[in-house]
Amino acid sequence: MTCTKLFPAAFLLGLSAPALAQDTGGDTAPPPTITVSGSATIASDYRFRGVSQTDQEMAVQGGITVAHDSGVYAGVWGSNLAGWGTFGGANMELDLIAGYRLPVGGGTLDVGLTWYMYPGGADLTDFAEPYAKLSGTAGPATLTAGVAYAPEQEAIGKWYATGADAAAGVFTDPGAKDDNLYLWGDAAVAVPGTPITAKAHVGHSWGQDGLGPNATAVAPTGRYWDWSLGADATWRNLTFNLSYVDTDISDREAAYLRPSFSKGQDGTGNIAGGTVVASLTAAF
Repeated sequence: MTCTKLFPAAFLLGLSAPALAQDTGGDTAPPPTITVSGSATIASDYRFRGVSQTDQEMAVQGGITVAHDSGVYAGVWGSNLAGWGTFGGANMELDLIAGYRLPVGGGTLDVGLTWYMYPGGADLTDFAEPYAKLSGTAGPATLTAGVAYAPEQEAIGKWYATGADAAAGVFTDPGAKDDNLYLWGDAAVAVPGTPITAKAHVGHSWGQDGLGPNATAVAPTGRYWDWSLGADATWRNLTFNLSYVDTDISDREAAYLRPSFSKGQDGTGNIAGGTVVASLTAAF
């Protein structure tokens, strides 16, 4: 499910990366109409909107984007999964993304859709989520505000009211459909004279307050906050990120979702608790 989810920044880096100039006897060729870029990441945990999708273990991720100079782009991104994040038995998440970026005032508006796929999972795993985000600068800071809204779909419906129901295989409301709304804001400030960029994120989710048909959920407790504070250190095409990621989902608040919503899905361990996530990304 789309550091907080760590991939969007790395995945879309190539959309704003300048094309390499070609040597044509001293003249600079115009930028290509179509550019292809990508990234590969290794991370200590895969946090999607503050919740671990890899059972608090390592994640290997990668993506590729094809962009047209008109602003249209399409891409694919993938990550391994474990525990809560397996979404019906899948050990991989594969996101298909398409969108359009256009200048608005002094900033950029990006609108598109993410199709979350879980190859090898049970039925009713995949779902679609349109999104829009507006980016701009304010002094030394780069600011982004975004919204993602997944319309009613069975994959994110409240089929189980509690984790005990899911463990017993007793549907509370089979066939239920729910929607999900996520609002977020990001800020990044480069530290002058260094390769370091300080970053902050805050987001809020509204969705089902139970479990979907595969005993997981995009917004497990119905509504919650997630946030992160960290920094990037960049050298050539490599970016090392260190961030503290947390949510306001407490053990007590999430108790009714267990054993599903826990490390190892054994009823113990808060997979939405505060943690430090380290990642290394290579852009190409």
